[in-house]
Amino acid sequence: MPDQREPIAATAARSPRRRRRAAGVILGCLLCAIGSARPSDAQEAAAPRLVTVEELTDELRRTHALAIDKPKEVASFVFAALKERVEVYPTENYYYFRFTHGGVAYAGNFRLDPLDRDKGRIHFAYYEEAAEWKPDGPERYLELDAAAGFAVERLAPLAYAVTHGGRRVVFELNDLSAVRPPAAAMDARDVFIGPIFDESALRFFLLYNRAAKTFHYVLDETAGVIERFDALKGAPRILVGRRTGFAFYRDHRFDRKILIGAFARNVRLNTYLDGPFDQLPENFIQGEALREAIIDSDPAAKGRIGRLGHYPGGNRYAIGTYMHYERLSDLLRVEACAQKRLRQPTYYRCFVNPPR
Repeated sequence: MPDQREPIAATAARSPRRRRRAAGVILGCLLCAIGSARPSDAQEAAAPRLVTVEELTDELRRTHALAIDKPKEVASFVFAALKERVEVYPTENYYYFRFTHGGVAYAGNFRLDPLDRDKGRIHFAYYEEAAEWKPDGPERYLELDAAAGFAVERLAPLAYAVTHGGRRVVFELNDLSAVRPPAAAMDARDVFIGPIFDESALRFFLLYNRAAKTFHYVLDETAGVIERFDALKGAPRILVGRRTGFAFYRDHRFDRKILIGAFARNVRLNTYLDGPFDQLPENFIQGEALREAIIDSDPAAKGRIGRLGHYPGGNRYAIGTYMHYERLSDLLRVEACAQKRLRQPTYYRCFVNPPR
């Protein structure tokens, strides 16, 4: 399948509308729970949700009449299983799901793309979950509209009703329009492109540093962070998340943590933990901020890139500036660069992979 994004740095780009792989059965189930729960549900929960191997085994042993090779039938099955109102957390408007069929785990998404959702379209894709021991299975993709039996109605700037098979589901897109980075997390030369909610359930600020000509994903700590961090031995400014594997650098100059790495296996398998390159803040980009930043960092994009970072045909420019690390020791070169350039204008280029 052709890549959908043209990267600034090494990045895992995927096929039409970018398929989303899940990182194993238990992780997939937990992330689906995160994606479908309303914020109030999370706040009111008295205890963690328990997932047992018994439940997972029973689900795998079930037989289904679903025709897995017929995308329209699968789309109808997924749609029928949704609640009447769903919250689409990721900021590129993907509503992810997973299920098992015939002993095989599948994952996929509905997506309300800003380029055509107001034209009455919703996108649907599903595929076998990836694993390093097997080849990729086929990906199936549909563009759905009223003619295909899926009527899409705009209710508000960030709310859409989809009607199919006698059911109506309201997709509420994540409203982060009021989110701004604290002053202590901004350099005077930084441009705030927008807020990001990643499918890892972490939030970021996407910044562009005009002096260094680099993009940075800065951890948003204003609403609580669903993660615990360990300092890297020998480099205490490098913090690695126990759940996500995301690596951050505690900036010497400002009170912020800059994303510097995602675990390479998650990137290869395109899991929920491959980093925020595919969850850009497309609903919240003001004016020409993103396009101007892309062209400033990569003049070759001039005349080819749209306001939301799209190329003609819908392919997206990938901002994948963080490292895909195989070993924790790989991260140490960021520390070495930062210490060497601490007082130099090129300091912030240390957090781009490879450092420039």
